[in-house]
Amino acid sequence: MELTIPLMMASIIDDGINTGEMSTVYRVGAMMLVAAALCLLFGILAGKFAANAATGFSCNLRDAMFANIQRFSFSNIDKYSTAGLVTRLTTDVTNVQNAYQMVLRMCVRAPVMMICALFMAFSINNRISMVFVVAIIFLAICLGLIMWRTMSLFDQVFRKYDDLNASVQENVSAIRVVKSFVREKFETEKFQKAAQNLYRLFVKAEGMLAFNNPAMMLAMYGCILSLSWFGAQMITVGSLTTGELTSLFSYVMNILMSLMMLSMVFVMITMSVASMHRIAEVINENPDIQSPTEACTEIADGSVDFDHVSFSYRHGSGKPVLQDIDLHVRPGETIGVIGGTGSAKSSLVNLISRLYDVSEGTVRVGGRDVRDYDLETLRNEVAVVLQKNVLFSGTILENLRWGDKNATEEACKRACQLACADEFIQQMPKGYHTYIEQGGTNVSGGQKQRLCIARALLKKPKILILDDSTSAVDTATDAKIRRAFREEIPNTTKFIIAQRISSVQDADRILVLDDGRIDGLDTHENLLKTNKIYQEVYENQTKGGGDFDQKGGELA
Repeated sequence: MELTIPLMMASIIDDGINTGEMSTVYRVGAMMLVAAALCLLFGILAGKFAANAATGFSCNLRDAMFANIQRFSFSNIDKYSTAGLVTRLTTDVTNVQNAYQMVLRMCVRAPVMMICALFMAFSINNRISMVFVVAIIFLAICLGLIMWRTMSLFDQVFRKYDDLNASVQENVSAIRVVKSFVREKFETEKFQKAAQNLYRLFVKAEGMLAFNNPAMMLAMYGCILSLSWFGAQMITVGSLTTGELTSLFSYVMNILMSLMMLSMVFVMITMSVASMHRIAEVINENPDIQSPTEACTEIADGSVDFDHVSFSYRHGSGKPVLQDIDLHVRPGETIGVIGGTGSAKSSLVNLISRLYDVSEGTVRVGGRDVRDYDLETLRNEVAVVLQKNVLFSGTILENLRWGDKNATEEACKRACQLACADEFIQQMPKGYHTYIEQGGTNVSGGQKQRLCIARALLKKPKILILDDSTSAVDTATDAKIRRAFREEIPNTTKFIIAQRISSVQDADRILVLDDGRIDGLDTHENLLKTNKIYQEVYENQTKGGGDFDQKGGELA
């Protein structure tokens, strides 16, 4: 419709005004009004459908990234910072969405309009229309140079976004620590530094992109001046009519508006290419740990065997975290695990539910290699209360039902009684319907630990792993929890990682780890007789000397 309007205008001038035929002016003028109204209608529809498509595309991108992140193993997650993933899911997707909407609205319309306008212009006069070709070539060279210079800058910009988001996330999540140590000024300066780095890079990148507009204006006014000069000469010799020159001025505006649209798309694409790479990086990340093709979907019992296992976080490089672990645990047995900080206690138990894969050797559960099992089956039968306890926003019941989504309220209460959580829940105004804030900020550390233990018990697992999960619980409550385990889930294999010997001394056997190796494995009584490390720790703790990482009241 837009391209027909200049032809109608030429007809009004040449066939209507110049000849005095007012009926032609009225008829063609009415047709121009209809064409303009259709332009408006189609423009509104184009905007509506482009917005729907772009927002749907961004939704699909976020879904794809989030779904793939859920499939990541711990080793995949270790490659990305939390702030980096948040930036990719928010800022980067928004950049791509805006660019995609521009592409839909303009990358079809603008080239078609430009080609058709060029065709119309050449159909009016070949010689004078060469002005447009020169302008297009000039702009293409300018835009190519700008894009080449700014691509790498925008890649750096979005990496700085990660630093900025990391500063915000770290500060907000640790705001109590910041205020306790009066470090607000330091945190403010750190944030300002990250913001200034982002500002400087953005100014540099946008400063280069700003050359786009002057180049556009130069091409536009160059075309207008050239058309005016050569058109006037051609009108005087009779090779061009006034109406045709007027149409050419309209077409130059169409062509240059098309180029302006394309340059806007070019700016958006330049800004979003770095975002596209970052999004694709997450979507194309292949999880290191996946279920085998013909996976086993049933676990016979809770026996666990470590058959000469070695493990390092970077396969094929770096020092092994665990070395030659040979451990065999019977179904229903309770194994205590103690060791100094960095002795790989958590790494050991993470191998059972296949959160990481071994570098050497084999881990077997129920007599089969964990790599033979369907991941969902394996992890449903291995309940883990991790070192860092996490509660999600929602009621206490909703948090407990992470262990079993179909659990009744009575079953949840029973699990909380075993974990010694029922007593404090009953004191809350809404009991089990009390709302837990994000991160569990409205419950204490010990309460959070007991809720996480109850959540794990609801799974009714064959193997239960408590990774230092009673560190914030008093000794009496710790003893009650251990007694409940012995009496209520005797057939569940239990791994209890702790710093306090009192938490593991009633275990069937106690594993002493030292620098990723087994230093001792026996009962509490026998280790007191035979294991030097265990003896020293026991003496220190019974004399009030401290925890596992202290010897004689001094740091080891």
